[in-house]
Amino acid sequence: MSCLDQQEEELEVLHSIYDGDGKFKQISPTCFQYKYGEDGEHQSFLVEISWGDSYPEVAPTVNLDLFYNKHILDAVKEKVRSGILEEVENLLSSPMTFSLFEWVKDNLTSLLEEQPQSAPVSQAECKTDTVIEEDSSPEKKKEKKEQMTKAQKRRYSDKYGSNTDRPRGWDWVDVVKHLSQTGSQQPKADS
Repeated sequence: MSCLDQQEEELEVLHSIYDGDGKFKQISPTCFQYKYGEDGEHQSFLVEISWGDSYPEVAPTVNLDLFYNKHILDAVKEKVRSGILEEVENLLSSPMTFSLFEWVKDNLTSLLEEQPQSAPVSQAECKTDTVIEEDSSPEKKKEKKEQMTKAQKRRYSDKYGSNTDRPRGWDWVDVVKHLSQTGSQQPKADS
């Protein structure tokens, strides 16, 4: 059986096994990802396996350097990668993608021993947060509306106060704005 035939057969098997599994994703005809853990967890990561032209006679490429895995410690990535590559050597010349994904699933707790449960807070992160807060405080002051002085308030009330007649249409903008927000409807004519 040629390598291409074995790849096509394994592809069908993977589709039938992982049909409906949201953690499995086919990136291309020869590249597959499987997610371990749940979104938002600090121990969640992706394993990507790519087949070469001579797969399964030649070992597939195992990639853990994905953006999703940026929080995983390098030592943990290397432990997962080396464990998978050891399994690959035992499975050469046979379809192995499913077996490799299952091996990671079976050994997940031992592979993640060094990975902390939650993100550590470093001093650099704390300093960055305070710098951001200091920089954002002047912007907040700029966004504040200016306060009117007593004299300005007096002039405004004299101009549009209740003692004087207001010019025609002084509040039309407010009426139009109100009608546009409420979505006034034209009454329908009875037929």
